[in-house]
Amino acid sequence: MHDERRRIEERVERAHTQRIQPAIYAATVPFEVEAWQAPGEPVSFEEAAAARYEPFAMDTPWGPPWGTTWFRMRGRVPAEWAGKRVEAVIDLGFVGGWPGNQAEALVHLPDGRPLKAVNPLNQYVPIGNPASGGEQIDYLVEAASNPDILADGFAAPTPLGDVRTAGDRPLYTFRRADIAVLDEEVWHLDLDLQVLRGLMVHLGEHEPRRHEILHALDRAMDALDLDDVSGSAPAVREVLAPVLAKPAHASAHTISGVGHAHIDSAWLWPIRETKRKTSRTFSNVTSLADEYDDFIFACSQAQQYAWVRDHYPHVWARIQESVKRGQWAPVGGMWVEADGNLPGGEAIARQLVHGKRFFIEHFGIETKGVWLPDSFGYTAAYPQLAKLAGNEWFLTQKISWNQTNKFPHHTFWWEGIDGTRIFTHFPPVDTYNARFSGEEMDRAVRNYSEKGAGTRSLAPFGWGDGGGGPTREIMERARRLADLEGSPKVVVEHPDDFFAKAREEYPDAPVWNGELYLELHRATYTSQARTKQGNRRSEHLLREAELWATTAALHAPGYAYPYETLDRLWKTVLLHQFHDILPGSSIAWVHREAEDEYARVARELEALTAEAVTALGDGGPRVFNTSPYDRAEVVRTAEGAPVYVAVPANGNAPLTDAEPPQPVTVGATPAGRVLDNGLVRVQVADDGTLSSVHDLRADREVLAGRGNLLRLHTDLPNHWDAWDIDKHYRNRSTDLLEADSVTVVEEDPLVGAIRVIRTFGKGSTITQTITVRAGSPRIDIETDIDWHETEKILKAAFPVDVRAPHSSAEIQFGHVQRPTHTNTSWEAARFEVSGHRWVHVGEPGYGVAVINDSTYGHDVSRTVREDGGTTTTVRLSLVRAPRIPDPEADQGRHRFTYALLPGASIADAVAEGYSLNLPLRVAEAAGAPAPVVSVAGEGVTVEAVKLADDASGDVVVRLYECRGGRARGVLRTGFPLAGAQVTDLLERPLDDTDVDLDGDGAVLVALRPFQVLTLRLKRAEAG
Repeated sequence: MHDERRRIEERVERAHTQRIQPAIYAATVPFEVEAWQAPGEPVSFEEAAAARYEPFAMDTPWGPPWGTTWFRMRGRVPAEWAGKRVEAVIDLGFVGGWPGNQAEALVHLPDGRPLKAVNPLNQYVPIGNPASGGEQIDYLVEAASNPDILADGFAAPTPLGDVRTAGDRPLYTFRRADIAVLDEEVWHLDLDLQVLRGLMVHLGEHEPRRHEILHALDRAMDALDLDDVSGSAPAVREVLAPVLAKPAHASAHTISGVGHAHIDSAWLWPIRETKRKTSRTFSNVTSLADEYDDFIFACSQAQQYAWVRDHYPHVWARIQESVKRGQWAPVGGMWVEADGNLPGGEAIARQLVHGKRFFIEHFGIETKGVWLPDSFGYTAAYPQLAKLAGNEWFLTQKISWNQTNKFPHHTFWWEGIDGTRIFTHFPPVDTYNARFSGEEMDRAVRNYSEKGAGTRSLAPFGWGDGGGGPTREIMERARRLADLEGSPKVVVEHPDDFFAKAREEYPDAPVWNGELYLELHRATYTSQARTKQGNRRSEHLLREAELWATTAALHAPGYAYPYETLDRLWKTVLLHQFHDILPGSSIAWVHREAEDEYARVARELEALTAEAVTALGDGGPRVFNTSPYDRAEVVRTAEGAPVYVAVPANGNAPLTDAEPPQPVTVGATPAGRVLDNGLVRVQVADDGTLSSVHDLRADREVLAGRGNLLRLHTDLPNHWDAWDIDKHYRNRSTDLLEADSVTVVEEDPLVGAIRVIRTFGKGSTITQTITVRAGSPRIDIETDIDWHETEKILKAAFPVDVRAPHSSAEIQFGHVQRPTHTNTSWEAARFEVSGHRWVHVGEPGYGVAVINDSTYGHDVSRTVREDGGTTTTVRLSLVRAPRIPDPEADQGRHRFTYALLPGASIADAVAEGYSLNLPLRVAEAAGAPAPVVSVAGEGVTVEAVKLADDASGDVVVRLYECRGGRARGVLRTGFPLAGAQVTDLLERPLDDTDVDLDGDGAVLVALRPFQVLTLRLKRAEAG
């Protein structure tokens, strides 16, 4: 047989695209259209309905960036269309190849009910099959002219990312607003051809099935009348029916399709636009569910449901009905799809708590899995926290983006730092926006790593980010692929069903231990530093407010615990932990609003805490310690005078001098200025770096080079500016060794401080105050940067004279160890990593920690010196200057503190990490209640103290083991204790978990390494 593949394939392609697809709509009549441009921010339907509209013609430009235009559309169904499938077809002038992040619209009926959205690949609105024709159709369409930020492929900065800089030039040209007849036979023929052509071109040339389909397509084109596509479509489909009817092989891979619409809660659009995106997509989804009984849609992010509930009650009611029918599957159990690395441990717990409770309260459904397809790596604390929230499975896809190493599994058990394992799946289709194309089906099978052991994978399908979600075309392709020779089998089902089947067939799946590190997007640990600082501050202010509100509720008559306010503030913080807000990868508008929100949250939390401590009574000043560790350190009075105090963990003490430690001395040598407190002697060179840090307790020099060396690197990644830092950034750098001034700014027996000022680059200034305080080996470096660089990253280096085989970095409820060598490509790929409050390096008998109050990114490297010693260098990433998608990212003022802690164990790093992030608070309060809880026992750390969310008055305490070893402790309460229970994160008692109290009414605690334990403490009745 002659090879005629090229002729046939080109024939089919032309007939399909140029004849069949244009014939899908058999007849059209235009709407009469009027328009009204809403001023400023979006308005309500009622306001839009009452506005004055002007005539509007097709092919007219409309829509300034971030604007809202309302269109009134009126038309009549021709009488001769009676009994035919009639639809409205609307093309707003869609652009580009991505169906999200551009023009979108929501179609309303005259009474205000949302009907369906219009999106680039979802342009129809069903009218139905009119019995007689002649029906009047009236719509009011809210159209958003969101700019296409991705239009240039992120090749250059754009001012479109903020309404303040975007201008007012219309972005789109309205192309079509018609009432049309859908020729269902032609539409189905189009889908038949899509499936068969996609399958054919991805089968091997040696496969008989490929050639069978090829020749069937050739015969089908012979049956097509190019002058009467509609009339000949049934005959064409009849030719194709035999090849579409052939069943899949018995061993064919099974793909569980789950409808999905990944909607970033903010990214290339502000939060206010996400509220509208959800309403549009959810309208589409509920409409599709009415068309397809076998359709199932999985949707996460309780926050987005709450927006729809509050702003679109009609859409909310339709969601509730879809959930009842089993077609809508709430998943994920989190408030938002948060970043997987940066939120604190308690914040991830609250993400799970607030998300799961929302779905239980509003749908009576307890979600079973964590749904996080698009975060930038995942902390090794997740398995334990997910299981403690009642989850059975974990799903993500993002690790397939690895830059260097291919992750070896698609279905596996993920083991966290405490040993907890959770069943985990990465869809091998490598997308969370699948559309069941031939390319995707081929990729899913070829890519699947579990061949020979597992037989199934999951594919979330639908257009995300405002693309409108799943479409009827995707559903039709799924139906055709349900049992088709040469293709994997597709079944649309609930993700819980997929995970149950996958686990049943593959119970001994391989185990991956530790973090799921994404070998890409490493700059998300650093970009938009003020956003990250706002998150860190908010997490710690929430801890403070809850602790002192609990103390006041227990001891201050008449004080009411602020349940609702704390709930609202927590949800605000959780929202901004979304995986494109907290990582710093959103447009300028998003981060501008995030900084404003964090400032508001801080004001409210400061007021809550002040109210709580004031409720304890008026009197002399007292010092409040929110840290879980006893502290003896310097605090300042309201007048700024330093005082050395001792304060118990989670408690308070009078603002009076404790036993004075050895005083601080400030001196000078030919090599520079010296700060000495009897524990450490710090020498600051004339260039402003630390030339020496001598640990007087161990009698050893800590540094192996200049300490606090500020190095400015060129930072232009290959792609994705705000997201990425590529290894070549190291190849060009400038050390900032010229100091404008180095001066002593405080010389007191309790505090010594030296200030270093530098100017550099494009007018940037760094002011650093190096401080040593009495009684503490910690050396604080308070930093104030006025930053005006572009495409640069600033790092602070501490070369330490220790031979550390690994570094330890704090994560949620524990820490992870990472090798300091690069023996393998997996280790070499971790050239930038994340951590929370501290990084520790050490050798047997001695360690050093670098503490911070708001940075996350860092790197650790190791070299051998000529003298044979080893230098381990810890470098903090302080600030970046990407220009895409926010051209002004990180520009301006930054204030933060980091510190060097010589002679530190892991336990010391933990305690000082809390200390730096939870400064002692001085307030007027006569009452001196005992701490709500106190714990005796090395390694047992209190993370949260609060009243139970059910307003029962019970006290909830969350503990964890912080060192990575077993721990035993005794927990005592500052109130009469009637009983204690171990609970899950949702504060529900676990089976058989009543805790026996000892004779003194204390709780005995035994913890595994890094175990998280939640205790519910019942108060004894008064009297």
